[in-house]
This record gives sequence, C-alpha cells and structure tokens, in this order.
Amino acid sequence: MPFSIATWNINSVRLRLPLVERLILEHAPDVVCLQETKCPDDLFPLERFHALGYRHIEIHGQKGYHGVATISRLPIQIVERRRFCDIPDSRHISVRVDAGSHSLLLHNFYVPAGGDEPDPVINAKFRHKLDFVSEMNAIRAEQDVSSGSILVGDLNIAPLEHDVWSHKQLLNVVSHTPVETESFEAMRKAGGWVDLMRLNVPPDQKLYTWWSYRAADWAASNRGRRLDHVWSSDNLVEGLRGIEILRDARGWERPSDHVPVIARFDL
Repeated sequence: MPFSIATWNINSVRLRLPLVERLILEHAPDVVCLQETKCPDDLFPLERFHALGYRHIEIHGQKGYHGVATISRLPIQIVERRRFCDIPDSRHISVRVDAGSHSLLLHNFYVPAGGDEPDPVINAKFRHKLDFVSEMNAIRAEQDVSSGSILVGDLNIAPLEHDVWSHKQLLNVVSHTPVETESFEAMRKAGGWVDLMRLNVPPDQKLYTWWSYRAADWAASNRGRRLDHVWSSDNLVEGLRGIEILRDARGWERPSDHVPVIARFDL
C-alpha cells in the first residue's frame, strides 16, 4: 500500500492556510503533520480540511504559540498529547494510523528553539531545550510484523556537519552547538530511530529545510539548516520510496521559513 506523510512548520496555520491547501492539492499526502500552528483548538480550521477530504484530525494547540496538528485522509486514533519538562506547552501529539496492513504509531513534535545564547546557565530557553531532548529519550521506536513507528517534526536541531551552511561558523549558534547535536543523535540512536532523510543523501552533501527570514535573498545566499526531520523504526526502512524537500515552498507568497518534507512508503 502506498503511504505518504508530510511534515511542515507552518508558522501559523490560519495565516498560511492557503499554503497548506496548496501542498495538499499539489502533492496529496495521506497525512500532514503541522507544527507551530499558533492556534487554540476551538479556532482550528477543521472545515477547510474536511472539504479537501482530510476528515481525521487531531490537534494540540494553544493561543499564539507552539501547537501541533495531525491531519489525515486515513483513520487515526489519538494516543497521547504528552507534556514535557512539566511545562504546559503544546509541542507533541501521537496518533495511530491505519495504513493498510500496518498500524503506525506517528509522533508529531515541535522541539523548543532554545533562544539565542547557547548557555543553559544564563539562558532558561536553552536549558529547556536540552531538558526537552533529554525527555525525548522516553520516546522509543516500536516495531513488529504489522506495525512500526514514525517520528516527524520541527526538531530545531541540525545534527550533522552538512545540515548547516557553515559548520565552523555555526558551532556556537543555537541549533548546531555540540551539546545539542551530540545529545540529539544519542537520543535518536538510543530510541532505535533511523534518520530517513540521510538514507539517500550522503552526510557529505548539504541538506536544508529552513532559511531565515532575515536574509535579503534567501535563495541566493542559501544559508539554510536542516531543522525538520523524518525518522522511522528500522522495519519501515525497506518500504521507503523517497523523501522530497519542497524547497520552492520557501518562495511561495507569505511563506513559512520552513518548507514541507514529504516521505513516501510502500507498506
């Protein structure tokens, strides 16, 4: 059974709803995972997605900040809206997706950005980020013959040297500091997660999903980072048919600073 999933930090689902609709109309993923929706649950535009055939929706939102939503054409069942670091931010939702012969456990994450100063002693936001990633060690990949796990989202860390435009210049910049990247990769490996985006793109090749709003010409400068990720349990790797980063979406009207990533499987 073909199965596809898109992940996108949309930076306000109501403000950029036409962009999500364009993604759906042009690419028709089975599941869309959004982060930074910035929308309380009672104001989420359910009807617009229902009209497009996405009638199975689970949301975890709050006013003005954070928020995640999982939108599906396939039946889904809520599993958990987990709180991290004992802070009531809307940063995680997990659902079970019925995808043919597979029952997939799907995690949708929005990891804290961490502020500007990479020092947990003087920057509470950075401390929060490190603690959040540490608690993610509890999220382990599950797999057996008829199931598997997928984890997607804006994880706000570019772990590898070529996940940023300049490894040397960003070593002391939040999202690529050694304390972040080392704990991040240790957490991923301990959880049994496979970094699907790097399976077909060698680690020595540049790979980005985010370009700052601060750049006068984001495409020309191309100072990107890979902050958005798609992971799976090992048993789903064989069925992966490809990963597509929709770089052109960064140039759409009133864009997010992140672009969608679509993973396609044959389950």
